[in-house]
Amino acid sequence: MARAPSSATRFEDLYRSCYQDLLGYALRRVDRPQDAADVVADTFLVAWRRIDEIPPDRARPWLFGVARNVMANQHRADRRRADLAERLRQELSQATVVQPDVPASLGAAFAALTEGDREVLRLVAWEGLSAEDLAVTLDCSVNAARIRLHRARKRLADALTLTAVTTPLRSSDA
Repeated sequence: MARAPSSATRFEDLYRSCYQDLLGYALRRVDRPQDAADVVADTFLVAWRRIDEIPPDRARPWLFGVARNVMANQHRADRRRADLAERLRQELSQATVVQPDVPASLGAAFAALTEGDREVLRLVAWEGLSAEDLAVTLDCSVNAARIRLHRARKRLADALTLTAVTTPLRSSDA
């Protein structure tokens, strides 16, 4: 929606006259300078959207009120994130990860692959993804996902062959 030139001019005047005051206000109330910049940006975003509602003779205090509300919203969001992170830490501290039991030769061959190949193979073998699901996960076409999986499997087979040639068999691998 296009703004009338007078609204744009009014906004520019508000920005020029109040930016430094709002930045100082925010800097004195937040821990990090980038948070203060976010407060000021969000405040002026609200001002732009509500330019016609700003009282002409009280624009500066109105902007301070908006900045105060922006900081309160940020504080609530930070608190929610911290609470969620704490809950997740508690849940994850009780989780157990079961690594697949694989022969040493397979583990060595798998470790010799690139991270990309290992991830493709893990997504299919451990997470049970189909080629279609793999394509979505990797953000590529189904054909490209199938090709990547095929190549990763081929490189794993080659690494297994190489590992079998260079590593003596132990009784636990047989």
